[in-house]
Amino acid sequence: MSALPSVIFDLDGTLLDSLPDIQAAVNRMLVAEGLEPLSAATVRGFIGDGLPVLVSRVMAARGIDASRLGELSARVGADYTAHAADQTVVFPGVIGALSQLRELGHPLGLCTNKPYNATVAVLKALSLFDFFSSIIAGDSLPQRKPAPEPLHAVRDALGRSGIFVGDSEVDAATAGAAQMPFVLFADGFLRVPKSEITFNAEFEHFDALPGIIAQLSRLV
Repeated sequence: MSALPSVIFDLDGTLLDSLPDIQAAVNRMLVAEGLEPLSAATVRGFIGDGLPVLVSRVMAARGIDASRLGELSARVGADYTAHAADQTVVFPGVIGALSQLRELGHPLGLCTNKPYNATVAVLKALSLFDFFSSIIAGDSLPQRKPAPEPLHAVRDALGRSGIFVGDSEVDAATAGAAQMPFVLFADGFLRVPKSEITFNAEFEHFDALPGIIAQLSRLV
C-alpha cells in the first residue's frame, strides 16, 4: 500500500474564524490615527493576501498616505500578534478532523499568508500547533500564495504528495498553480462566487473532511 498523501491547510477562514481579532487590530490602528473604524464585512473582504496587502487596502479605504505602509504594517502586525487569540475561535469539528487524519497516517501541514510569528501565536493559544509537521507562513519565503512555492515547500517538507484544504479564491489559485487537488471549506472567507474557482470537493463541516480526503487519496 502506498503512503497516504499529506493534507495541507490554509489557516484564516479555513481552520479559524479569525475575523474579529484581525478587525480589532486594524481598527485600533485607525482609531489611533483619528480615523473611523471599518466594519467586519469590509475587513473580511481585505483578508487573504497577506498582512501588507491587508493594511494597504485598509489605508486606501481611509485615505492614508501609501508611503506609510511599512510603518503601519509593522504596527498592525505587532498588535495583532499580541492579541491573535483574544476572540478567534476554531471552527467546529476541526480538532476531531485533524486528529483523525493524523491517526490514519496523513502528515499535516499549514500554508498561510499570515506572518509566521502571528501564526505560531494563534496556533499555540488554540492548541493546534502540535498537529502540523511543517508550517510555511506569509513571510517564510520571498513568494506568498497564490504563488505555488509556499505550497510546494510544505509538501516537500512533508515528503508526500499533497491535498490542499482552503476557503478562498487565493487558495484555489494556489492549488491550481501547484497542480495539487483542492478541497474548499465553503463557510470561510471566499470573496467570489464558487462558480469562478476550481475545486475537487467541498464541505461545510469538518466532520465530512476525512471521508473526502479518503476519496481524493486514491487520485494522488
